[in-house]
Amino acid sequence: MAEENQTQEKTEEPTSRKIEKSKEDGQVLSSKEMFVFTSIFIGLLVVMFIISFIPSFLAIWKNMFIFNVEVVDFFNPLISIGKLVKYVFIIVLIIGIPMLITSVITQFCVGGGINFSLKAMAPKVSKLDPISGLRKKIFSMKSLMELLKSILKVILLGGVAFFVIQNDITTIVNLADRDLNEALKSYFFIFPKMTVALLIILSIIAIIDYLWERHQHIEKLKMTIKEVKDEMKDTDGSPEVKQKIRRLQNEIAQRASKQSAALDDVKDASVVITNPTHFAVALKYEVGSEGAPIILALGRGMMAEKIIDLAKNSNVTIFRSPILARALYFTGEIGKEISDKLYTAVAAILAYIFKINKGETEINEPEFIIPDDLVFDEYGNMSKNGEKNEK
Repeated sequence: MAEENQTQEKTEEPTSRKIEKSKEDGQVLSSKEMFVFTSIFIGLLVVMFIISFIPSFLAIWKNMFIFNVEVVDFFNPLISIGKLVKYVFIIVLIIGIPMLITSVITQFCVGGGINFSLKAMAPKVSKLDPISGLRKKIFSMKSLMELLKSILKVILLGGVAFFVIQNDITTIVNLADRDLNEALKSYFFIFPKMTVALLIILSIIAIIDYLWERHQHIEKLKMTIKEVKDEMKDTDGSPEVKQKIRRLQNEIAQRASKQSAALDDVKDASVVITNPTHFAVALKYEVGSEGAPIILALGRGMMAEKIIDLAKNSNVTIFRSPILARALYFTGEIGKEISDKLYTAVAAILAYIFKINKGETEINEPEFIIPDDLVFDEYGNMSKNGEKNEK
């Protein structure tokens, strides 16, 4: 029971497949405070860039409120409004495009890329439950952390702003007594100091927020030992199946190696039984010996062709019998005696070959019957029909 509970604890780091699946579900790492910091920083740079356009903007704004006789009789006020709208639109583009690019780059750096998830955009019935929503949004660790971050921001930003303003409080109070140009000059003197100080605090808050969000994201994606094992089974197959596949591969490799090494013994064979080219089995039998014929070499495909070529070069008799060749191949093993169920068939063939080797010519090829349970097709599947020797 303790072991089962232990396996259910999410203690394992998320796998790459788990991370990819979370992205498909719309679960990506993000930091709101990092967006705030980068947006304000880039916004400050843009504002500093467009300061030189402020006088022209103020001049257009001022002309809008000039309504003398000349303007009313000979000038359409809508032209001034159109110019102002155009100017505002240009300023919005100048500020908005860098801010948009900044947001994209920030998410790319924080979340490891840009992710679009249609699944996350799909409506969910669970989101319509107000009780569940209140419980998750109000009574949760994330809500507590957001509250702490808000309190921290208020304390730090408010404290820094107080110390910066305290040194220039007299200038700020007297801004109302100055004309617009003088007030703007004073404002642009105080504004950079305030902004730089606040940016330093925001950068600290952004780093803390990023580290916390990253920790929460990883904790949310962590997996149990059982989940890791199940994923390995889905991707690579179960360990039992993989072990069985490796065992079969080793057996095939060992058998192929053994078959190659046995080719040197083909020259000593008494007969090679073929299919005629798909299968080949080299047998050796010494007249008068007590044992059964021994398989010196066997093979199929290219290996069978090599056995046949070696038999031809060594003047070993080749006997064509597809059904017997398949039976010997699928039931035999190199270096071992043939199956006792094939004694009669092989003995008939050897007797036939020995007579030919003695010079007898007027003899018929032997006929024999292979037991039904040893009749195979070329794939090793057992056939149910007893066949005579195929010529």
